[in-house]
Amino acid sequence: MELDDFEDIHGDVSTELQTRLRVSMSATDALDFIDREWYRGVAKRGRWMDLIGDYAGSERFILDGESLLQQVLDDPMLALGREKEPSFQILHARHCLERFLDEIMKRFAVFDLVFWENNRHLTLKGDSDFVVASRALARALLFSHLLEHAKTTGLTMYTFEGLSDPKWLAYQRKTRPMFVMLNDGGGSAGENTSETQSCLVQRRFIFDLLSGGVAVSLLRGAEFRDMKIFAFIFEQRFGLDTKDQFPPSLWNAVEEAEAALESDSSSRRQSEDVARLRAAPVSHIDLDSTLKVLVPRVMSSRPFRLYPLCELLYIYVAHCLVLPALSVAERARPLDFLCSDLNKALKSFLPPVFYATEALVLTSNIFLDLDGRVFTSLIRFFISHVPAVALQDVVGPEIHARLEAIWQSAGGPTPDLHRLAESFPNSGQSQAVVTAHNPLYALLPFQNDVFESELATVRVAVAEDDLDPAPNLEFSQGTVFSDTNHWHDHHRPILPKHLGGGDAKPSSAWLRQKMLRNEQFFMRNMQQLAATLTGASGRALQQIRVLPMGRNVSQLQDPPKDVRKGGRGRQTPAVAQKQPGHKGKAVPLSGAEKIRQKNAEEKQAKGDSTSRDWWQEQLANLSKLGLEQRVAQLAPLFRNPRSSVGWLAVEMRLFQLDLEIRRWLAETQLATSSVRDRYVVAVMRQIKDMYEMSSLTPTTCAALASVLVSLGFSDYIASMESAAATRMAPDRPLSFTFVKLLQTKGRKPIHEAMHIKEDPIVWQLRLFGEYMDRSMDSSWDARVSFQPDAWQRDVLDCLDSPSCSVLVVAPTSAGKTFISFYAMEKVLRESDDGILVYVAPTKALVNQVAAEVYARFSKDVDGRTCWAIHTRDYRVHDPQKCQILVTVPEMLAIMLLSPPLAKTWTPRIRRIILDEIHTIGQQEGGSVWEQILLLAPCPIIGLSATVGAPDEFNSWLESVQKAKGFDHKYINHPHRYSHLRKFCYFPQLLPKRTPFEGLDQARPSDMMRFMHPVSSLGFGATSVPPDLSLEASDVLHLYEALRSAGANVDHLDPAKFFSSPSLLRQKDVLCYETALKDVLLSFFASSDVLDHNSPFRKLLSDPRIQDPLIAGANERTLNTPPTRAAFLSGLIPLLADLHVGGNLPALLFSLDRGNCEVMAQAIVLTLQRTEGRWRKTSNEWRRKVDAWEEWKARESDRKRLAEKVKKARKQDMDSDGPSQREDRSWESSFDPKDPSSQFSFAGTSAYSRAELAADIDTLRRRTSLAKDKGEWVFEALRRGIGVHHSGMARQYRSLVERLFRLGFLRVVIATGTLALGINAPTKTSVFCGDSPYLTALTYRQCAGRAGRRGYDLLGRVVFYGLPMDRIHRLVLSRLPSLSGTFPLSSTLVLRLFNLLDGSGNAPYAEKAIQSILRLPRISFGSDVGQDQLLHHLRFSIEYLRRSSLLNRDGRPINLFGMASHIYHTEPSNFALVVLLQSGVVHDICLQPSLIDAQRDFMALMCHLFGRRYLPDVYATAKNVRVLVQKGPSRVILPPMHAQALGVLLEHQAEIMRIFTAYTLEFSAQHAAELGPDNVLPLSMETFAGASAERDDVSPQLHRFMHDTAIHPIARSLFVANSGHGDHFEDIAELATTVRHGFHLNAHAIPSLERITAQIDSAIKPFALNAYLFDFYVHGQVDALANANGIRRGDVWYLLQDFHLTLTAVQWDLEKMLLQVQREATETEGSEIEDAVYDEEQPDEVDSTQGPDAFKRLLGVSERDWQVYKVVSGVTAEFGEKFKAMWAR
Repeated sequence: MELDDFEDIHGDVSTELQTRLRVSMSATDALDFIDREWYRGVAKRGRWMDLIGDYAGSERFILDGESLLQQVLDDPMLALGREKEPSFQILHARHCLERFLDEIMKRFAVFDLVFWENNRHLTLKGDSDFVVASRALARALLFSHLLEHAKTTGLTMYTFEGLSDPKWLAYQRKTRPMFVMLNDGGGSAGENTSETQSCLVQRRFIFDLLSGGVAVSLLRGAEFRDMKIFAFIFEQRFGLDTKDQFPPSLWNAVEEAEAALESDSSSRRQSEDVARLRAAPVSHIDLDSTLKVLVPRVMSSRPFRLYPLCELLYIYVAHCLVLPALSVAERARPLDFLCSDLNKALKSFLPPVFYATEALVLTSNIFLDLDGRVFTSLIRFFISHVPAVALQDVVGPEIHARLEAIWQSAGGPTPDLHRLAESFPNSGQSQAVVTAHNPLYALLPFQNDVFESELATVRVAVAEDDLDPAPNLEFSQGTVFSDTNHWHDHHRPILPKHLGGGDAKPSSAWLRQKMLRNEQFFMRNMQQLAATLTGASGRALQQIRVLPMGRNVSQLQDPPKDVRKGGRGRQTPAVAQKQPGHKGKAVPLSGAEKIRQKNAEEKQAKGDSTSRDWWQEQLANLSKLGLEQRVAQLAPLFRNPRSSVGWLAVEMRLFQLDLEIRRWLAETQLATSSVRDRYVVAVMRQIKDMYEMSSLTPTTCAALASVLVSLGFSDYIASMESAAATRMAPDRPLSFTFVKLLQTKGRKPIHEAMHIKEDPIVWQLRLFGEYMDRSMDSSWDARVSFQPDAWQRDVLDCLDSPSCSVLVVAPTSAGKTFISFYAMEKVLRESDDGILVYVAPTKALVNQVAAEVYARFSKDVDGRTCWAIHTRDYRVHDPQKCQILVTVPEMLAIMLLSPPLAKTWTPRIRRIILDEIHTIGQQEGGSVWEQILLLAPCPIIGLSATVGAPDEFNSWLESVQKAKGFDHKYINHPHRYSHLRKFCYFPQLLPKRTPFEGLDQARPSDMMRFMHPVSSLGFGATSVPPDLSLEASDVLHLYEALRSAGANVDHLDPAKFFSSPSLLRQKDVLCYETALKDVLLSFFASSDVLDHNSPFRKLLSDPRIQDPLIAGANERTLNTPPTRAAFLSGLIPLLADLHVGGNLPALLFSLDRGNCEVMAQAIVLTLQRTEGRWRKTSNEWRRKVDAWEEWKARESDRKRLAEKVKKARKQDMDSDGPSQREDRSWESSFDPKDPSSQFSFAGTSAYSRAELAADIDTLRRRTSLAKDKGEWVFEALRRGIGVHHSGMARQYRSLVERLFRLGFLRVVIATGTLALGINAPTKTSVFCGDSPYLTALTYRQCAGRAGRRGYDLLGRVVFYGLPMDRIHRLVLSRLPSLSGTFPLSSTLVLRLFNLLDGSGNAPYAEKAIQSILRLPRISFGSDVGQDQLLHHLRFSIEYLRRSSLLNRDGRPINLFGMASHIYHTEPSNFALVVLLQSGVVHDICLQPSLIDAQRDFMALMCHLFGRRYLPDVYATAKNVRVLVQKGPSRVILPPMHAQALGVLLEHQAEIMRIFTAYTLEFSAQHAAELGPDNVLPLSMETFAGASAERDDVSPQLHRFMHDTAIHPIARSLFVANSGHGDHFEDIAELATTVRHGFHLNAHAIPSLERITAQIDSAIKPFALNAYLFDFYVHGQVDALANANGIRRGDVWYLLQDFHLTLTAVQWDLEKMLLQVQREATETEGSEIEDAVYDEEQPDEVDSTQGPDAFKRLLGVSERDWQVYKVVSGVTAEFGEKFKAMWAR
């Protein structure tokens, strides 16, 4: 949901405009109107995103069949429906169709293929009868082909008339598709043309979908990248009255357009009726029978019985009979040329034949194979041979006989083929020329021992001579690159001098002082943050001091062995503990041990005596109080340390139980069920806890047993006492009299009202679920200080093995946290320089983990630290001089690829922890995670709660680890420790009641509605998600509802299922849940979910499953999102309900940064206004202020009195006098400016307002929050409300995290930044409004914050302001399978060479390269095998050599630094290198006007980096003109500099040559392994044809078809069916049309096509947004939002990324100029003065200094210096505007 200026996707039509509208509109006017008033706004709000990974996941969506066919038929390579040729290459079309579907399906998309008949007109577009007829027949044949192979391919297909079709409505109710992927029809094609009419109809279709609650994705322009599908998403907004906002004349125009299209379609077919697509089974009628029906149908038109149409029809039938005998290779044909008169005859012949064939295909549900080029080849063959050879000898006797039979059955006249041959003689040129491509390509020589040994199997031709010297390449004189300094600070060497590094530039005293202050400030924050962190038990962390070991990693021959499970001499991290009930022979005590034991016993006896006296005193005091006062006074006594030890701990809790029972017995309504339930739960909780304590006595057990008997749990006494038997202590009398509950005689209960009225099992399921034992086969283990579950012990075993990797998949709260810290402590204790690297996906998680490491561990080693932080923006401590490095993946990848570190740092890494490892599948940064896994020199620990299809991912991960020589184990624990209870809250249903008057006046409302998980199964579910868990009460209600609905569940009666008389455990309930789900699934499968009278619907309508209020509400109301006003005004009632219910703190998740701030401001404003009204009218407030002012007036008197007392008393000088004592009166802490407690959510028990004021003051000084956001940010903090998203200042976010853990902030509104592993325990997670980013993954991560282990036994999840259907979709969602990338990009290859060369062939470097190249699969998302990987690598090396980035020996040269430092932008990094080398950048920068030079350079950079598309309808010339007139933005990026474009096009041609050669070489060498290319990719239908020895076709015809066919090497034969050989126009074509078996990833090739392509081409279908260039010009964020369509919450990130790119380019230029200076110095042998530099930047790089910060050096040419001046000037100007708007 959008709360800022992007809120409403439906444009409101102004009254004035409606008045001016004509009564009727043309199609063109109507299209222009709906685009202007509505669709452009929708397009502006569209999001370009990964459909599967970041949006739909495993949710079902619809692929519009008509749009799919348009995608196929509009393929420019497909020879079908072309105006100037009779080609009808349906075989190629089938291949295109299947390849496209295969691309979608192999990305794990879940979709149905739906054809709406009313939308067919865009498929049938065309200017002539031939084109329209061709497309109409192709549409029918492709549909039939899909139907025929639906079972094989797994496709599910449906056909509907339109969105009002009852069948569609029933389908929608049943399947609930998430979105429809379709084409929008493009723009207007002129006044009232059929294409314009079709486009208008399509717009209305999209309008109806969106307003009906179904989102839309654009198929045109969708981009397949690795395992992801990127496309524009237009979000839905349910609202059936939306249509009324537009004038009736618009909808009338739509209806008229539909009628005109139908009329045109009918008129074109003349005698043929318009047949409809039907998703019915395909009829398998033999070919001859089909033709016997078709031929008479065609001949019913008189012209087809006359010459020459009769003869053409005869050959047409012959071609149909010949096709099955032809192989796909023989059908790979160029276009045969016929004489012009014959071509004209064909143009009149084919349309009626096509329409007749279409009607037959659709009415009979058959498929008929056709081939326009085979048809023309046969015509030419007949004309050439018929006069001399008999017809049966031309086509073969069998086919001739069949042909004659068909012709005679139709009563056709005898065709005069001789006359045809004489009338239309063949032209001189027989065929179109198909360009041949020479596969021979000599690669440049290359010599590198490590790579050559791996590439030994690659057989390629290598030239003898090296690359000719390039003519005057700029910055490229063959200089070997030395990667020894930091990327963003070339003054600072990576290694210290004693390890081979250079001299660091000396820093000034001022800079050292500044760095010291920064570190002190950071450490203070770190201490504060660490103080708020707690362990799983909820207690504060205790720091462990690890002593130096005096040894290094190199000294560890064998890792220390662990003595596990209680053994002696243990060397594992945690302190061993004595095992309860440990059996074994007693070890004799020494004399000293006996003395110590005696002393301990005497100390214990003395302590017992003291405790007894203290307890007697407390009991005496309590006896003087009333019952409620005793209860209140007892609670603080438990804070005394002695209350948790020994007999006193047991007796105090027994006394607490006694008071609870007495309170119950004092209730006036003792026997009511609500009172009984409340007290039985409380009492049973205490009894359960007491039986788990040590030092129980027989007397205590007798008291507990009396309670159990009274409650009705007498059968449970034996099992509970048996479990406690090993912890019993000698008996002792109680210090008080326990309440009498049993009769002296008979031991019967005295109070029958205490006895539960149901079976104890049922009672436990109903009320005691959240208090059940949650352990899973737990037992004591000496390695840790708690009882680990079985799966946790398996993890410990893996960590104790030095060569074992482990992947742990377990939900939040399951207990994964200890894993990381166990591994850390192990590394710290093993040696003094071993390293553990902890990788977290976000900086927020990095900070938290570092704080937790700080809180847990301390180790002093000379010259090194225990831990360090290293992110892109800042670092704390030296990453090379620590043992625990906490970092982000990008930084670790850089370090692993750093040559200097490969020799000194990388070999010391013992473990790498990859937390939230599932982010490997995300769009941003996923490839970096893969690189880390491939490069890691040690075992890894992968942790995640949300991995989709983990088995598949683990299989690949295991192969990677084993290739490196490590063992690997996969541990999957599926169960949460605490359950999540779900609720929904609909602000649109809030009654108009008395406005909010304060939290103290709030009362529970009935708006928080419970959701039973099973209630969502009615929402299009086909199965139950594996992680759809049920609480104990849920399973009970499900059992009862199933029984009521008639299911056979007698065997699941709880009283029978749970036979053991003991308290239920969570483990028992899980078994029961599994059994219930089995029954539920069978019950579900046997019912019609759409039948409201079905048993399943009866189950769902059961009030125990479906909330009555939700069941009774109007479905449309529940699915209509609230208005902006309703959404914001409902936030306070929501929070008030949570407050009253004790369900704060809460995290409110909104996945839009702008929304988070809008919500916070709305809450604060409501609290302020309500408080203001209350203070004006409240006498209580007035009296309090008056009293405080009176107290202030006496302040001088108090001071004088204090001074007198101080002088009067005799005391030591250093002791505090009375005047120093803190004034604890309420007046001393009162400030009328502070919020009143009833208008604030702040909790002040652990954090004072004075501390808050100090922290706010610090924020004001160190950030620009007040300027950027406003004062509301601080006012929100004062009222206990925080905002957390990555656009907020880091210091502010840290404060929010800390205050939330302290309980001061009880409401935090956040994006997903708090979802990834952050320690922010909350009682409630609230999802506020919908978002396309609210995916199955995000939902689980955010919901998982609630009910954290050690804090709450139950978490709550609230859906606020979401449509009901969306809520059900989320509950039923499944995690998508992880999708990988092809990580071996050209940039990575280049960096691997740098790693190898710069490290001097370090062992780590060689091993890393070898392990990557020997993997069976390079990526878990790739089908590329090892052989093809090696070929790809060899030709990537060729590309790098020809780009002058790699020399003959494999050493990086020239502009390597530029290419590698912005590696994440590939291929844009290579484009920039080419432009620098070519001199284009120099020419731009050498313009007379510096301003023009900077603008042109900026425009060029915008074409390369930060590229964002604009949807077609938003980028129309008319709309852009309006936007430009309204604001300073130009919106669309201007065309690329002509010279630059020419250079890039030339470079792209070189890329094409290289990788086409790669494809041809590999295809030729591995043809045998690749197999025949005659199988369609999805249906696996084979086209082998008949052998030449068979007599189906004459040998002459076979020979003719073979000799005249195209014989490609790498091109798919199916694509060659349209006449294409091995000449490829671009990389996209190469990747999509390559032969079967060859997997070519276009994104693994550094192609510049998307950069150089023209707008509206197939490669770049959308215009580029000029947002970066516009910001550089005007610096206005509002303009970016309003005109460029950039969401405000995204602006900071987009600008920051581009700014960092500019900065990297500037730093690399400086480094190159320094290299030029060094070379000049060596050449001239002179001493020169070094340049003047600013001092080293400690955190973020400041690029706003301008060119004056770097002085021109000796040897630097004027051309190079001018480039630097322009680049640094652009960087400075952009940085100044960026920091002025968004300074942090």
